[in-house]
Amino acid sequence: MNNKIWHAANRVWCGEFARNISLYASDYNISTALKVPPKLEEFRTIQPVVKHRRETCGRFYTIPATDKKQLFNHGGLPKNYEKLAKTWNEFCLMVRPPAVEIMEYIEQTNFNRGINRFVLYGEDGAGKSLTLAHLMHYGYQQEYMLLHVPWVPNWMKRAKETANSTTNEGTLDLPLDGAAWLTHFKNQNTPLLAKLGLTVSRDYVWSKRETTPAGAPLMALIEHGISRAKFSCDAIAALLQELKQHSCAGRTRTMVLIDGFNAFFHPHTRILTENKMRISPDRISLTKAFLDITRNDWTNGVCVLTVDRLAVTEDRMASCLPMYLLYREGFEHLDPFIPVRVNNYDEAEFHSCIQYYLDRKWIQTTMPGFEEELKMLSCRNPYQLMQLSASL
Repeated sequence: MNNKIWHAANRVWCGEFARNISLYASDYNISTALKVPPKLEEFRTIQPVVKHRRETCGRFYTIPATDKKQLFNHGGLPKNYEKLAKTWNEFCLMVRPPAVEIMEYIEQTNFNRGINRFVLYGEDGAGKSLTLAHLMHYGYQQEYMLLHVPWVPNWMKRAKETANSTTNEGTLDLPLDGAAWLTHFKNQNTPLLAKLGLTVSRDYVWSKRETTPAGAPLMALIEHGISRAKFSCDAIAALLQELKQHSCAGRTRTMVLIDGFNAFFHPHTRILTENKMRISPDRISLTKAFLDITRNDWTNGVCVLTVDRLAVTEDRMASCLPMYLLYREGFEHLDPFIPVRVNNYDEAEFHSCIQYYLDRKWIQTTMPGFEEELKMLSCRNPYQLMQLSASL
């Protein structure tokens, strides 16, 4: 009798065990088939750039590879950060308050009035260039025509070639730099130019045999400046004037983004005359073209500029404030403008950055106290933090 009871109980137990194993395997197969995504890390956001708000600040968002190639293929990112993006195998930017603040201002702008001009300023390494990159991605998503100068000092200190201007006596052209900038503009705006179908408003005569007739696509003007570098600076001046007219007519909206804008007002450049004398920036034709586009005498646009002590390394300023960096001439040129300070990381941004570095294996230690030590050594400066954490 006891044996029969034992065998019956054993059969019940084995059946129950087999049923549980079957259910477990079924659940495992279902969860595997569904491929449930891991939980989003606290330092990331999946919100698109046009929906970035103050509650998104301190989180990283990923710029798609196609957008990065179109916007930054010819400059616009600090070299160190671009190298890190390749190391991390993804291009992420932190959503920071200065960028969100300017986005909010732009969304409340009356575009029927003269353009608003925003000036980003702050300590070295605080993130002005990356904030500008964030705003450029925002402008791209909102279908602004982008006029982006990656770094003005490249023209003033490292010009590839100079030539006497044939249209403005006493000024110098930078033919190769002008052609490179037109290539950058074309790469950023080709899809939008094709969509809008903008044309030139008048005839442009380059030589006895070369003209761009009125009604020709705006792209023809750009292509001519690229293929004939001799005329690239004149083509840029013409392009900027045409875009001002199209913006005023409501055919497009234009976003001007210039990094290191205060270099336009430095007393001298590294470009030498025949007498080995340094010339001032106002004798370079590109200066006149981009100072003209930053005046507030046109509508349907916005200017975002940065001023940086690194733009005038030969005469380092004691202060990072716009009043000092722009000199009197530059300050009066932009007045009135809206200054927006880019500060070092706050506590939340610093913690988020550390978590991102750990996720990307840029930091490979979790020793107690390492985060506080980095905070003390870097003073929460983004660039200093990136350099200090490289050895960890």
